[in-house]
Amino acid sequence: MNQIRKIAVLTSGGDSPGMNAAIRAVARTGFYHNMDVYGVMRGYQGLIDDDMIKLDNQKVANIIQRGGTILKSERSKQFETKEGRRTAYENLKAHNIDAMVVIGGDGTFTGADVFCEEFDFQVVGIPGTIDNDLYGTDYALGYDTAINTVVEAVDKLRDTAGSHNRLFFVEVMGRDAGFIALRSGIATGAEDILIPETETCIDDLIEKLNHDRRENKTSGIIMVAEGDDAGNAYQVARKVNENFHGYETRVTVLGHVQRGGAPTCMDRVLASTLGYEAVNSLLKGKYGVMIGKVKNEIQYTPFKKAVKHHKVVNESMLEMARILSL
Repeated sequence: MNQIRKIAVLTSGGDSPGMNAAIRAVARTGFYHNMDVYGVMRGYQGLIDDDMIKLDNQKVANIIQRGGTILKSERSKQFETKEGRRTAYENLKAHNIDAMVVIGGDGTFTGADVFCEEFDFQVVGIPGTIDNDLYGTDYALGYDTAINTVVEAVDKLRDTAGSHNRLFFVEVMGRDAGFIALRSGIATGAEDILIPETETCIDDLIEKLNHDRRENKTSGIIMVAEGDDAGNAYQVARKVNENFHGYETRVTVLGHVQRGGAPTCMDRVLASTLGYEAVNSLLKGKYGVMIGKVKNEIQYTPFKKAVKHHKVVNESMLEMARILSL
């Protein structure tokens, strides 16, 4: 078994519900194996600034239910430079830290991959991104909570849409990936779902809306991922309004509300599992990998593969969404 006495844990990039549960799991698994566990404040920037705190059971108590991250998060330009990474490495060695667990997404793992190669330092990753676009895991921390937040909001919008014969264009996060829009769109019975992975034809959307009017639909929801090729929700709504006047239209941008809130049971259990397995991975001498879960089995994916091989949208779900919206 790999001899590790001290480990560090940090959160980087956008926050996601479940990060605190993962921090707790990493810390307590480390304590069980008689390790000292350090929390790095503000992600990679905290490594450069030597901003670390020693964790204990009390510091990670009562955080499993909290959204956000107690360690804070920040995107570090300095860590993108070799000088910045050298400073981070020297600070880790000054504290005699043997290994590190990083929680985040693409940018986090890209930085971790370079750091591993430059200094042969032991780093493992836990996927934490509401976009759920990382290869090597069925779900990333925060995704389940985010889509449930969207569903709750859209259910309320559906009530008012039906009361006033309105068509709501609802924008959700997803600059490069439409997983939030697709799953929450199916769950809320959206009339159409616009995502970056598929080409959006405004004429087809208008034809769909005309069909709905002929079928006596008096209201509707159009789910728009922010990165759709036709534009954001305001832009799509404007294009539709130029040639369709069947409904009174409104636009709702859910924005950063999708990032916050108490994590769901699924996210808490996933975070606990991946945090526990991250420490076990280091003890087995496995590093330079992201810990994920695929078909309910733990999977180790090299950082390079996790960030370069993007998940593909499930075509059958797209077809199902189209048919069920008729």
